[in-house]
Amino acid sequence: MPWQTLIERSERLPACADLAEGHAALMQRLGSVTPFELAVVGARSMATPGLAFLVGYQAALRALWPSAPQSLGALCATEQRSLRPADMQTRLADLRLSGRKDFVTAGDAAEWLLVAARCEAPDEPPRLSLAVVYAGEPGVTLEKLPALPFMPDISHGRVLLDGALCELLAGDGWDAYVKPFRTLEDLHVLSAMTAWLYGVGQECDWPQALQLRLLALLAGCAETSRHNPSNTATHVLLGGLFAQFQGLDAELNDALANGPAPWREMWTRDKAVMDIAAGARAKRLAKALG
Repeated sequence: MPWQTLIERSERLPACADLAEGHAALMQRLGSVTPFELAVVGARSMATPGLAFLVGYQAALRALWPSAPQSLGALCATEQRSLRPADMQTRLADLRLSGRKDFVTAGDAAEWLLVAARCEAPDEPPRLSLAVVYAGEPGVTLEKLPALPFMPDISHGRVLLDGALCELLAGDGWDAYVKPFRTLEDLHVLSAMTAWLYGVGQECDWPQALQLRLLALLAGCAETSRHNPSNTATHVLLGGLFAQFQGLDAELNDALANGPAPWREMWTRDKAVMDIAAGARAKRLAKALG
């Protein structure tokens, strides 16, 4: 991680309404970077918390699939608010996908999609494969969903698949991809949001002690990013990082209250994204500590 790049002040990229175009501009600026560097240095240069979140999400996708294209992508797993393989109806047969994914981050703007699909034979237990499809190909339809009350600048979509031709990724869809992605997303989004706040702190001259604590949290994220996301120790370390982040809440609120209103208003509106996966994360931590 090129820490000096983060510590030195840099200009933010202007917000772009076209998420795919904005992502392309960011990747052109950064060049070749690791997923963690993308999450931290990329999110630091974003204009809003929502755009910083999206950078962290893209970084997590690349940690999951190192061969991912440079363009905007999305993981399509959730069906009827569930991630359980037994609840999924999307099916893979002869390299073709059919089904529906209901809630896909930036799904309507993504150029490629990682789709979790059932692939077991009749009378076998549910089993998943992970397949790649591309927006605009026959049988792939993307629908934009209404904006959420937080991060309104980040769209969400529904994906409809009707015999869409796909490419398969090696390995079990659940154990190798869907399950570890939840940990990878938590880590890279935490890194991205922390880096975004650090950037705001630099611009607003927050107390040095708070800026240093944010940097220390990022250093912990960097170390955790080196660990296998499926290991119990990683879940414990991640739990510690989130506890550290939550411990900064009062200081962050005070610093934002004493600075320009737009930063405070954006963070107040969007910080709820950090709580979305809190329940699942708590269960993983309890299991790891048990």
